[in-house]
Amino acid sequence: MNLNDHAAQNPLYDVQVNTNPFSIVVKRKSTNTVILDTSVGGFIFEDQLLQISSSVPSKNFYGLGEHEHQSLLHQNWDWHRWGMFARDEFPNPNNRNLYGVHPMYLNIEDNAGNAHVVLLLNSNAMEAVLTPLPGITWRTIGGILDFYIFLGPSPSDAVGQYINTIGRPYFPPYWSLGFQLCRWGYNSLNRVKEVANDMINADIPYDVQYGDIDYMRNQLDFTWDKTAYAELPEFVEELHQRGQRYIIILDPAIGSGQPAGTYPPYENGMAKDIFIRHGDGKVMFGKVWPPGDAVFPDFTNATTHSWWQKLIVDFHQNISFDGLWIDMNEPANFVDGSVTGCANNRYNNPPYKPLAVFGNTLYNKTLCMDGKQAWGSHYNVHSLYGFSEMEPTMKACRAATGKRGIVISRSTYVGGGQYGGHWLGDNKSGWKSMANSIIGAIEFNMYGIPYIGADICGFFENSTASLCNRWMQLGAFYTFSRNHNGYGFNPQHPTAFGAENAANARSVLRIRYSLLPYLYTLFYYANTQGTTVLRSLMMEFPQDKIARTVSKQFMWGSALLITPVLEEGATSVRGYFPNDRWFNFYTGAEMLSGNGGTAINVSLSAPTDFIPLHIRGGHILPLQHPANTTVYSRRNKFALLIAMSSDNFAEGSLFWDDGETANTVSNNQYTLIRYNATKTQLNATVVTSSYTIGSTLDYITIYGLNVPRIDFTSINGRVCERNFDETRKVLNITQLNQDMNQNIVVIYREL
Repeated sequence: MNLNDHAAQNPLYDVQVNTNPFSIVVKRKSTNTVILDTSVGGFIFEDQLLQISSSVPSKNFYGLGEHEHQSLLHQNWDWHRWGMFARDEFPNPNNRNLYGVHPMYLNIEDNAGNAHVVLLLNSNAMEAVLTPLPGITWRTIGGILDFYIFLGPSPSDAVGQYINTIGRPYFPPYWSLGFQLCRWGYNSLNRVKEVANDMINADIPYDVQYGDIDYMRNQLDFTWDKTAYAELPEFVEELHQRGQRYIIILDPAIGSGQPAGTYPPYENGMAKDIFIRHGDGKVMFGKVWPPGDAVFPDFTNATTHSWWQKLIVDFHQNISFDGLWIDMNEPANFVDGSVTGCANNRYNNPPYKPLAVFGNTLYNKTLCMDGKQAWGSHYNVHSLYGFSEMEPTMKACRAATGKRGIVISRSTYVGGGQYGGHWLGDNKSGWKSMANSIIGAIEFNMYGIPYIGADICGFFENSTASLCNRWMQLGAFYTFSRNHNGYGFNPQHPTAFGAENAANARSVLRIRYSLLPYLYTLFYYANTQGTTVLRSLMMEFPQDKIARTVSKQFMWGSALLITPVLEEGATSVRGYFPNDRWFNFYTGAEMLSGNGGTAINVSLSAPTDFIPLHIRGGHILPLQHPANTTVYSRRNKFALLIAMSSDNFAEGSLFWDDGETANTVSNNQYTLIRYNATKTQLNATVVTSSYTIGSTLDYITIYGLNVPRIDFTSINGRVCERNFDETRKVLNITQLNQDMNQNIVVIYREL
């Protein structure tokens, strides 16, 4: 603090600073709850060791990433350490630090659901220790202690404040919400074509095909194998003609072992001096996928950005990809440090290495820490490597394609969601891994990266028909829905296990595609307001103590509850329903008689071709008839699904643009419609109308309409068809063919 600091007007907090001994106490004014109290532990501030401890109000504690947490709610307060340092380490139950770094947590303080978020903005290797008090000890080996506290007061408020501070999420193109297919080890374009044809013949929705490193010549970026993938450019054009897209992988490591004059990415990069160097000034060589040695671009150097963008734009002239998948960017290295080792100095071998950081040394499976980068030594910016690659990659993708594009990055850091999405890494084909992916997806939404998913059916090991069937059902509700497989393992794409699995995949993906207008609208609000897209029950029901513990169910927005089957052989699944109105998504049957009542935990029927979905009262979901790609589904008619609250009200919205142009929001090239429904009337109000919606409204379905009968329905004064189920209280208003670009008034009532 200094004399130029200004206090906030009407703050929600009080701050007390003690000087002898030094400590800081932060309290919430309204409840007098102590949010932060650093007097509970020692304070260390040395050049390579900074430590500070604090109490936390409760054990309702979430966050700290990236790890494969076994429960959303942290359970281990017995001095448990969580390491944070970007590492090429696959998800596992051993609590190891993984690809990204997100040193933030959410804490629900009390029975009233007051909550706050704390961020330590520090990029050095660190660990957070959860103590029995309950408390937290932060221990980092560099930088400064730069804390941010967000007071909410609700969990969604606090997370929203956090996301708006670090940077609101990227708005993905509409097509990137479609189903995606990938594997490492197709090994030939002919095999890719076989799989693609299998998908088409099975009539399964399928928007995106990937190229992993086997499309390259010798695993070299910006090349393609002109023997095994000779006709790749033509194939990509065929995909485009079918309404599909193609995404390629790029690794940061640039091969240095090619004959002179044959590999411009390396030679031009050396000429521009954009590769990371040792502390003594020599270029640092490691080993990754390319034959021979490899070098590592410094993406914190502006010159690297122009070099990278030219390579991407030029390569697009050969392979007209639509998005970029950046992998191995922790950065990963197959030797520790470099091919010549690392100097014995205070950066490579610091006085203290956080015990929770996996590996015997900091440079295990990565670069020497004394490497020189524009932002500073690699010791200080290592965990920013993937983050620093994301923005220039996004800009290059847009420059190459002329469209919005998408970037999916393995390594991420605070604020990385502004530039793209993430997948949860090289997971295992197993039931536990599948269940844990829900936790990871929820956490990354809290971290401000809502475009998130796991490798459906698993990356390592052979999947099974039953596992893959259930994982396809779960994966249909990841925001980033991609089936991806590791090298040498059995095929696991939706048709690989036979007709039954293929039919089940088709069914659940058609549900996903029908919901895409709702999902796309959620991303609009994430991009403009900093909300989460996929969220836990705790975010919606913070006063519900059971909801705070739920790790195996999740929501899209505030309206849709997903309850996947996560156990082998199960044909039912238990679901928790907090106190509200809940309706079966498929039939409109209400979970509880009456208006809400009490929270319940019930067994839901879930045969192998079914995933339980429920819509929450008080919400309106825009839907669209599905198709096999988003190009064609976007041409189909819309529908509205309305679930009434206990006080006979519902609301929702639809955001619509062309789905692929960059900056449509800032350029006002979209239409936004708000919906409000009562017991007798629906109003659709066009708030912004700068993009013409070509499709019409086909039908409206209303759940929970507590009236004895409906005798009359009209839309903008025109009488329309209806059907009312007096038992389930479900009204269908059909055959509307109504223009979506004008305000709409729908009347439904007794005479």
